[in-house]
Amino acid sequence: MGGVVSRHSAVENSRYIARLYGLDPDYVEAFCRWLCGLGEYFDQPLGTYSSGMKARFTFALMLALDFDIYLIDEGMPGSTDVEFNKKAGDILRERLRTTTVIIVSHQAQTLEKFARSAAVLMGGKLYMFDTLEEAKQLYDYETQG
Repeated sequence: MGGVVSRHSAVENSRYIARLYGLDPDYVEAFCRWLCGLGEYFDQPLGTYSSGMKARFTFALMLALDFDIYLIDEGMPGSTDVEFNKKAGDILRERLRTTTVIIVSHQAQTLEKFARSAAVLMGGKLYMFDTLEEAKQLYDYETQG
């Protein structure tokens, strides 16, 4: 999630990114505040956040923006915040109805939740599959064989 500045608060970052994309800053700030659940930290500089807090904020900011394609590296952030994971997962599943989500992950559980088809990048070649099971077979064969 490029564009966020560590010395600025989540309020400042969310409003700045909203203006860059021509969105309502009040909406983007409120959405991120609701999804992140950071409380008073939302007004503190991102540089003071733990890695999990920053991941929650940047993921929330990404979900606040309306893209045609979302590219997510390693799926959902490694957050132990159950409420955040549920809210963000529900939003992401809803987005799958109208947008393309490309998730890069080594975690089969993440892919099973969000993907309908898969590809395996191996030896500089991309192998496309219609089902997750086919991709998993190649991936497992190459990583365990």
